[in-house]
Amino acid sequence: MLAKAISNAVLGIDGYSVEVEVDLAKGLPAFTIVGLPDVAVKEAKERVRSAIKNTGYPFPIKRITVNLAPANIKKEGAAFDLPIAIAILAASDLIYNKRLKDYALIGELSLDGKIRSVKGILSMALAAKADGKKGIILPKHNAQEASVVEGLKVIAVKDLQEVIDYLNGNLEIDTISYDYQALNNEEYKVDFSDVKGQEAAKRALEVAAAGGHNLIMIGPPGSGKTMLAKRLPTILPTLIKREAIEVTKIFSIIGRLPQGKSLITSRPFRSPHHTTSDVGLIGGGRIPKPGEVSLAHNGVLFLDELPEFKKHVLEVLRQPLEEAKVTISRALTTLEYPAKFMMIAAMNPCPCGYYGDSKQECRCTPKKINRYLNKISGPLLDRIDIHLEVPRLEVEELTNYEKGERSVTIKKRVEKARKIQLDRFKSERINCNVEMNSAMVEKYCIMNKASINLLEKAITRLNLSARAYDRVLKLARTIADLAEEEIISSKHIAEAIQYRSLDRKYVSGV
Repeated sequence: MLAKAISNAVLGIDGYSVEVEVDLAKGLPAFTIVGLPDVAVKEAKERVRSAIKNTGYPFPIKRITVNLAPANIKKEGAAFDLPIAIAILAASDLIYNKRLKDYALIGELSLDGKIRSVKGILSMALAAKADGKKGIILPKHNAQEASVVEGLKVIAVKDLQEVIDYLNGNLEIDTISYDYQALNNEEYKVDFSDVKGQEAAKRALEVAAAGGHNLIMIGPPGSGKTMLAKRLPTILPTLIKREAIEVTKIFSIIGRLPQGKSLITSRPFRSPHHTTSDVGLIGGGRIPKPGEVSLAHNGVLFLDELPEFKKHVLEVLRQPLEEAKVTISRALTTLEYPAKFMMIAAMNPCPCGYYGDSKQECRCTPKKINRYLNKISGPLLDRIDIHLEVPRLEVEELTNYEKGERSVTIKKRVEKARKIQLDRFKSERINCNVEMNSAMVEKYCIMNKASINLLEKAITRLNLSARAYDRVLKLARTIADLAEEEIISSKHIAEAIQYRSLDRKYVSGV
């Protein structure tokens, strides 16, 4: 007797359909699973057998063959327990096939028939909808996560008996729906109004947020670099549902979705420690998993104490900064993870932290300073649009208790600039200025004669690379958007050049 059930699995961050075929044949009792199963899938034999028996149904004493198709993709995890059990019961004529073909089945079985939650449900639910399924039957703990997929009936079950009763038409279960609401600024625990002084730094962060630009801050300890970086998400544009789904898929497949949350509605802020490895940053492993750059997708990757990271770890950032994705190749497969993030870095100007400081004398030798700064390569620094000096706060600024401009006010200006960019790029399939290619830069970065002359002088004097030239123009385009001006003028170019040249006080020859 042959029966089929449909399930879903995850490859990279995307789901795909898996057909679970079960054949019951005469012969010596055996239970075989084929179709490139991993150890967890092979162990489903014992879980399925016990769950069926302990639910009160006879387990067939026959030669059972389970095939997971397509057979050329390795199957991982315990999510196939439920479809295997249901297909065995269907092959034993204990389940009617009429409803079975309309639903995808996902869930891990405990020995007593209870259904446990699994990772990657959002990607699987999206795959079920793309496959034309009417609904998805899954564990109760995963139901809210799957409910964000519109047009898919989500049936939450607690045990195997409920699934059997629902498929046989003996039980009706209400579907679960979800109403998307993005996180508003009132729910953030930090705000730009907490930051004393540093008006130039606040302006630079506003420009970075408006155009999606990368930024590096250089300054002595205690000047507020980390404090500023942590408040950047509060002025970034609100996460739209499509972006929220992309972020949630990544966190879901590694089991890092916050408990009780069905969707991540705030932009990620990732701050890995400087001891992290290249695999931890970029992703990988025996079974490739996303790294910090992918977990920061549609958000911020903050690298504090940048020169303390190992040099080869920093160098792996060059590709995702350019391409907004990471490609990981292994013997069995090649996976691609999204990595569209804003990189914010902070560093001291020297090992002791006080080189160039107006109040405290630096204790480092020139050799130590050069060795410290040379950990950041020219090609990496060239990919960072804004190089910002964050000086020590003066006594008057520290003792001033007047609140500065609130994040919500800055955010309104940022969102207005982003709206201009979205309207400009509606035919280009990009969202902000930093994503422009060279052809788009030439098309949309229109300058007057004075701004052209100023840029030519800056290129000659600062010896800018072709990439840096494009990035200065993108930055100037963002500054003009914040001013709601169509033509890039010399004042916009001057501010953009200023952001490219600040670090030359510390790093020469870049």
